[in-house]
Amino acid sequence: MDDNPLQASEVHAVTSSSLLWPSIIASCLIAAVVYFCVPRSMVDPDIWWHLRDAQIQLSSHAFITRDLFSFTAAGAPWMNHEWFAELPFYAGFHLFGMGGLYLVTIIAIEAIFLGVFYLTYLHSKAIWASAFVTVIGICLSTVSFGPRTLLFGWILLVLELLILARAQRDGRIIWTLPFLFALWVNTHGSWLIGMVVFGLYIAANSFTISMGCIESQALPPARMMRLILCWLASACALFLNPYGWRLVFYPFNLAFEQKLNIANIEEWKSLDFHTPRGRIMFCFLGLLFLFQLIRSRKWGLFELALAAMGLYSAFTYSRFLFLGAILVGPLLAKSLASTTPAASRRPLSPLISAALVFVILCCVAGRLRTPEQSATEGEARFPTQALPYLANFKPEGKVFNDFLWGGYLIWYERQIPTFVDSRVDIFEYNGTFKDYLDIIHLKNSTELLNKHNIQYVLFEKDAPLVYFLKATRDWKVDYEDKTTTLLERITPQAAAK
Repeated sequence: MDDNPLQASEVHAVTSSSLLWPSIIASCLIAAVVYFCVPRSMVDPDIWWHLRDAQIQLSSHAFITRDLFSFTAAGAPWMNHEWFAELPFYAGFHLFGMGGLYLVTIIAIEAIFLGVFYLTYLHSKAIWASAFVTVIGICLSTVSFGPRTLLFGWILLVLELLILARAQRDGRIIWTLPFLFALWVNTHGSWLIGMVVFGLYIAANSFTISMGCIESQALPPARMMRLILCWLASACALFLNPYGWRLVFYPFNLAFEQKLNIANIEEWKSLDFHTPRGRIMFCFLGLLFLFQLIRSRKWGLFELALAAMGLYSAFTYSRFLFLGAILVGPLLAKSLASTTPAASRRPLSPLISAALVFVILCCVAGRLRTPEQSATEGEARFPTQALPYLANFKPEGKVFNDFLWGGYLIWYERQIPTFVDSRVDIFEYNGTFKDYLDIIHLKNSTELLNKHNIQYVLFEKDAPLVYFLKATRDWKVDYEDKTTTLLERITPQAAAK
């Protein structure tokens, strides 16, 4: 009969040919959106002490175990718990300067979202739904776009999810996870999220359930035993690091001991639904529920666990919007996916497809030709204009510095030991970070500056602390520009009021 269904090989050939150009267009679109969203200015406050850490590590051929940069915690035990992720940034900066930092950053973010796109397609089998959801994820994740070691943690999370997705067809691939976690623990503390995800995967596949829109089938006992052994092997692999058990327990220390860190650092604050990201997240959630009502698709236990984990994390801490995009995006794409078989859809012509790719490339080329803004933004965020003065500044006493400038001083002005920098943990342990917060909020500022024997204050020009000290007779201005003020104590401490 003429209306016989297509053979499997024919369906595969038709599908592959019809997906080629859409895949290329979608990948180019995602890469272009990432390119436009990544800021050219590399102004993250952490990157400077990360560069110095990597430089010391490579030159001394030893891991840092004590604080080398501050006077408030000098010599105190400290772990460089992101040492491996620092190396690509240092290599980029060493070879190409600020352009190298930008290059490493954009390559890492491109890798994350092209991986998310592929993961989303594996779940949904729908290219345009996958591309749409990935672009939404990019918009949500801009909170963490910059030269950050966290990016490499997200790359490894995407790899883990891809491995778990492939393990449904080839169980042997699961044994790559212990090697992944051995790398991850030396890269970033987000390995704990990966272990939780792996644990949820095992737990979800332990039950058979069919209830409403929830449907899950338990794996055979032999496969479950393999997964449990692999999880245990991954847990053991975490101890393959230069700091031993202390590095493994660091994420728990951050979660339960570093209260001031989490309460006062901007990215640890809850998602604000009055911001653009908050509104995007609300729409993201609304689409998820809307398409569930319309299509009433079946959800597996692991999918529900990932959705709950991703949404809770994104709502609780704004830095985890990135995590929410990675975990929830593939689930939303699956709900959005068309029920029309790929083989029956009309493909784009090669000419139209090539024209779309050309338009995307032209947009990217147009941005390449726009003037750089990185220098201006860097000057606004850091004491860039003050560098020539600070290069010849030989402090005859201790300097109280802006928290966000600590890393900048560590890299550029190494003759100035810092009061505090964005390695918050070591300063919270000894009470320095609490004193810093009290000083900048004008709570016993004079007494605390005296307590730490502060002779100079290097701070943002318009900060309340600077206005307060200028109004006293105990301090004078040694240097000032549009963003930076350096004050020096002129009244002996014993007479300071």
